[in-house]
Amino acid sequence: MASSGKKKTTMAKLNRERKLRERRVDKQAKKDARKYAAAHPEEHLDDAPTSADDQLMPPQEPDSPYAAVGPVGPNQG
Repeated sequence: MASSGKKKTTMAKLNRERKLRERRVDKQAKKDARKYAAAHPEEHLDDAPTSADDQLMPPQEPDSPYAAVGPVGPNQG
């Protein structure tokens, strides 16, 4: 049985509540990830690149035409 009355909750309130629920879900996901990483430290040792150059450009073969080019970053053009 549907109500024929006027809607009492504004869109602004609905949006605030939605954002709050999303933040809570994100926070819980981060918390769970930290717990998992603490319980399984051996799985996360090789995930991160070891230097800034590894993030900018993948390793090239020595005979590749791009091997002579250095890493290209936002400030190195």
